[in-house]
Amino acid sequence: MAKTLAIETHNLRKYYGEIHAVDGIDLAIPKGTLFGFLGPNGAGKTTTISILSTMLPKTSGDAKVLGFDVEKEANEIRKRIGLCPQDLVIYPLLTARENVHLIAQMHGIVRADYKERTDELLGQMNLLERANSLAKTFSGGMKRRLNVLMAVIHEPELLFLDEPTAGLDPQSRRVVWDFIKGFQKKNATIILTTHYMDEADDLSDELVIIDHGKIIESGKPKDLKNRLGEGDIVEFKIAELDQRAEIVERLKKLDFVKWANLAGKQLIKLNALGGLKRISEIIDTVKVKMLDISVHENTLEDVFLDLTGKELRE
Repeated sequence: MAKTLAIETHNLRKYYGEIHAVDGIDLAIPKGTLFGFLGPNGAGKTTTISILSTMLPKTSGDAKVLGFDVEKEANEIRKRIGLCPQDLVIYPLLTARENVHLIAQMHGIVRADYKERTDELLGQMNLLERANSLAKTFSGGMKRRLNVLMAVIHEPELLFLDEPTAGLDPQSRRVVWDFIKGFQKKNATIILTTHYMDEADDLSDELVIIDHGKIIESGKPKDLKNRLGEGDIVEFKIAELDQRAEIVERLKKLDFVKWANLAGKQLIKLNALGGLKRISEIIDTVKVKMLDISVHENTLEDVFLDLTGKELRE
């Protein structure tokens, strides 16, 4: 039996003159899914989310959210979704509790229903002790956590989270991750955009890798990493920058190397079967001094590098 779709798009496009911010995206996201958009800054993730959340008109194509057309039935969509934008939207002269209450009131929720839930949410984000403090006194991480709470006070069917942990320290990121996982257990659909590989890997049931407004790969994180095979990722730096391209070509000729690429100004990365055991052969092939050598299992960033020839952070 086919699952009901939370989001469905066909050839979705958004152009700004010659700039193709979203360039023919097709999506079919089932309800109850935590779906990730992974890609570098400027890839088109936020533009796509803005169209789906009815904040931005599309140039062409079709898009439905929870069964409603994004243009013709935008009001119906807005009643059912929550949005935590990349840029913070809080009221600095209100307390944390008042910020959440204000959003609840905007959604027409009666005080008896949102008062207890507000404190529950603040507690989950480690903000309850500062509930009566003005938002302007909060750190950047506290403001971002508060912004997430403001997006869920009305218990939306579908939650858009646009880079929800950008700029957070590791401890705060973990708090937000745990909150997101808990919210999904209520059978809500969550759309997450991020440029953090570990975040997309840890949270997403399924994801798309997007670059230059196009989906370049999609699937479950584990399946995407397995596409690179069983090899290890070996990476190192060299000082002789003018020899990098020649070194990569030599590495590609080794029978145990699946791919080798330039990455950044000095870095070279390759996928090698039994990489750790074959280090001596790699060193013999490189022929110049190798710096900062490391060997690790495949990551989503390695998938992105394999697909595009550049690092996700670039």
